[in-house]
Amino acid sequence: MARKVQRKLDKWKNKTWYNIETPEFIGRTVIGTTTTDESEKLVGRTIETTVGDITNDFSKQNIKLRLAIDSVTGDTANTAFIGHEITTDYLRSIVKRQTSRIDNNLEVTTKDGRKLRIKPIAFTVKRARSSQIRAIREIMAKIVLERAAELDFEHIVEEIVTGKLAANIYRNAKTIYPIRRVEIRKTEVLPVKANASAAA
Repeated sequence: MARKVQRKLDKWKNKTWYNIETPEFIGRTVIGTTTTDESEKLVGRTIETTVGDITNDFSKQNIKLRLAIDSVTGDTANTAFIGHEITTDYLRSIVKRQTSRIDNNLEVTTKDGRKLRIKPIAFTVKRARSSQIRAIREIMAKIVLERAAELDFEHIVEEIVTGKLAANIYRNAKTIYPIRRVEIRKTEVLPVKANASAAA
């Protein structure tokens, strides 16, 4: 029995602790620690945190960030942004009866060529007509596609996480029909597709 305990202790002795840090454009903040015997094994691990945890702003606890470790420098595990989502309980709290929920699902390309899937959502004050819902959905698409084309990857993510993109949609959509709230419900960074092989 003592030998088994000793083997477990030896395994822990061989492991190193690493600080997990957010990307530079999110403030380079330590959001946790992890351990491994080989730093290469950390690459690809996904981590979830909230904007509230990063900024110490409790009002932002409803915004979850998904990050993936993409490299290790010394005792620091560097991460890349791979998506975000508002929490399910928060989404439930803003759904009201006798109103219209308007969703959209958009694939966009940023100014620097990164691809994202962005899912805005709007809630009207009262139930809207189908023509008004269509018009609001079109405004959502126009604003999201235009802002993505104008901004690089880091700046569009910043606008999503800080609520600027949702506020932009709100200002424009409320001219069609009274809007109660707009959120970017979810984003996902899409993988870069390999170039097709050149024709022989």
